[in-house]
Amino acid sequence: MPIDPYILLLLGTVGLAALFPARGTASDVASGASTAAIAFLFFLYGARLSTREALDGLKHWRLHVTVLACTFVVFPLLGLAARGLVPVILTDPLYQGLLFLTLVPSTIQSSIAFTSMARGNVPAAICAGSFSSLVGIVATPLLAAAVLGSGAGGFSADSLVQIVLQLLVPFVAGQVLRRWIGGFVARHKKVLGLVDRGSILLVVYTAFSEGMVQGIWHQVSPLRLGGLLAVEAVLLAVMLALTWYGAKALRFDRGDRIAIQFAGSKKSLAAGLPMASVLFGAHASLAVLPLMLFHQMQLMVCAVIAKRRAHDAEVRDTDTGGPDPVTASAPPAASRTAVGTGTRSG
Repeated sequence: MPIDPYILLLLGTVGLAALFPARGTASDVASGASTAAIAFLFFLYGARLSTREALDGLKHWRLHVTVLACTFVVFPLLGLAARGLVPVILTDPLYQGLLFLTLVPSTIQSSIAFTSMARGNVPAAICAGSFSSLVGIVATPLLAAAVLGSGAGGFSADSLVQIVLQLLVPFVAGQVLRRWIGGFVARHKKVLGLVDRGSILLVVYTAFSEGMVQGIWHQVSPLRLGGLLAVEAVLLAVMLALTWYGAKALRFDRGDRIAIQFAGSKKSLAAGLPMASVLFGAHASLAVLPLMLFHQMQLMVCAVIAKRRAHDAEVRDTDTGGPDPVTASAPPAASRTAVGTGTRSG
């Protein structure tokens, strides 16, 4: 059972914000730094993503449409269905966070890692994660406007403007400048990866500091947290089953089914945290809590599933006397997108 070290850093940051929240002038400085960090984060995302190579992967369009449908249609529908759990199991703020969780894009790095471990279609997982992140820059705010509305702790038309200025404009700028800085970004991906993670930690500290100052954590009890974990476990189980058996019904081969399951059932912490900070403002600390819990849960469960899939493939190889013939339907160029997608945590 893998415990993501980054989750421990996030929890440590939450603890720091609880003990030493930023107040007054310090709060203004932290907020400004957080805004700049978010913009720089999405600038790096744009500089990393090779749009040309990602678009080459559209030749395997059925798989990518399936993953996008799971991420931005099926997930949100399940989130809307969970409304019936309020107020018996979930409080309204926790439900808003759960609903936001269902709107964020899929992961890249962990989807690739688990697909590779399970001996699935790795090029397809690379392209699927890239497309999901690219579509999520626009789709997540629009979906949030449609399903969250004014109940999202201050979400409004102004929030959409902030999304455009803080997320979309830096991302497009990174894409435009990729021609000149793409090589530099690729050569220094480890250092810039630390910048990614540091920026997200700053966003988390700022969000949880605002939450502590406003006293919103008094709204959460251990019983409510237990209910949230149970709901998220059911949500993950349903999505894992739908992506696996749904892909089978759509007649995808084993390699594609593995890529669809891992790319279509997970949510990106790296993309979701900055978006939540912009959309929810002072209420972002409660909004990102479901996403943080779901992120760790998906890593633990998918690691077990990936090992099981790999074991099944080894047994099949032994029985047939040769390797399992997994055909990667994505074009060869798709395999090169690993450089363009970057190495950020999902």
